[in-house]
Amino acid sequence: MNILIPVLIVAAIGLVAGVGLALASHFMAVPVDERVQQVRGALPGANCGACGYSGCDGYAAAVAAGDAQPTLCAPGGADTAAALAQIMGVDAGPVAAKTAVVHCKGSAAHTGTRFEYRGISSCAAANLMHAGPGKCAYGCIGLGDCAAVCEYDAISVQDVLAAVIPLRCKGCMKCVSACPKGRIGMIPAAERAVVRCKNSDRGAQTRKACDAGCIGCMKCVKVCETGAVTVEHFLARIDPERCTGCGKCEEVCPQRCISVL
Repeated sequence: MNILIPVLIVAAIGLVAGVGLALASHFMAVPVDERVQQVRGALPGANCGACGYSGCDGYAAAVAAGDAQPTLCAPGGADTAAALAQIMGVDAGPVAAKTAVVHCKGSAAHTGTRFEYRGISSCAAANLMHAGPGKCAYGCIGLGDCAAVCEYDAISVQDVLAAVIPLRCKGCMKCVSACPKGRIGMIPAAERAVVRCKNSDRGAQTRKACDAGCIGCMKCVKVCETGAVTVEHFLARIDPERCTGCGKCEEVCPQRCISVL
């Protein structure tokens, strides 16, 4: 009898707590938009943030609320955009595919090193040592942090320089975030010219660091018929919206640091 009373008390407390929780879950439940779950299920789940939101959950909520277009998921591409548009009952419209590009041509054949680096095999770590061992402080370190985060095998390191395979790139931007120097950017996945350099030093100083660096000679500016090329701080810049991919700037560049992708 002495044991039965405590057991009954505990059972009664459990019953009351269970009923209370059941009532609370019923009256305090937050309504769930089924479209959020449908949109989330249609996303690839990369959580890359390329859409401009915190991840797939944030983007799904924005699409379901009508605050975001269904075409912003770069890894999903046109197929995902079409699926989201169907869920929301809207027209997806064209999807502007993008690809990553390395703004550097400073391979071992074009530049050298200032010192021997023996630390952790990571660009982020090497960058803390005087911007890395390379002669060009603006150049790619080439230890592969970008390749390590790429889930699509679109990046490899060749001759101490990162290289992107555009046909494999999904535009998730993880490589952009991984590069400690910001040497990787995103451009439209169409025939466009791109400056493969970020060195903004004067031409003579750039030549000492890398024989493939931009020297700001203005030759590319003079031949561009659309005004897509400008030179700021001794560095050529190309507006992808104006560039037609004609290749004239690539032909006249004495440093061969402009490429048409």
